[in-house]
Amino acid sequence: MSEHDVILIALRRIIRAVDIRSRELERETGLTAPQLVLLQALGREAEATPKSLSRAVSLSPPTVTAILDRLERAGLVTRRRSPRDGRSVIAELTPAGREAVSAAPELLQAGFLRAFRRAPEWEQHMIIAALQRVAEMMDCQDVDAAPILERSGDVTQAAGPDR
Repeated sequence: MSEHDVILIALRRIIRAVDIRSRELERETGLTAPQLVLLQALGREAEATPKSLSRAVSLSPPTVTAILDRLERAGLVTRRRSPRDGRSVIAELTPAGREAVSAAPELLQAGFLRAFRRAPEWEQHMIIAALQRVAEMMDCQDVDAAPILERSGDVTQAAGPDR
C-alpha cells in the first residue's frame, strides 16, 4: 500500500468516526453536535447573549441565532430582552435544557482532547503542524470551521435557518 493510500485511509477513518458519533449523538439526544455544544456553553453561563455564545463556541452569530431558534422551539432555551439594554437578547437554559445537557453523552472531541493533552508537548506540536499542513495541502485552510466535530452534512445545514 502506498503512503498516500495510508494517509487517505487515515483521513477517511477520522471522517467516518465523526460521522458515526454524530449520528449516535443525534439518535440518543435528538440534538446535533452544534446544538449540544451551544447548550453546554449556556450551562456554563447563567445567561448569555448570542454574541458571547458565538465567541464561546466559535460559530458565526447568524449560525448561533439559527441554532437558538431551533432550541427555543424544542423548549430547551428561552430568550428575553436584557433589562439593562433592551436591544440585547439573553438566552437561558430551561429546566428541560439543563436536563438535556446533564444527560447528554460525551462529544467525540472530548475524548480526543483528553488523549491529546496526555501526549508530550513535542507530540502535540507535531500533530498540530501536521494537521495544519494537511489542511493546506487539501486547499481547505480558508474553509470556515468551528472546533466541533460533526458529520459533514451538518456543517452547511448548521448555518441554515433550520439548525
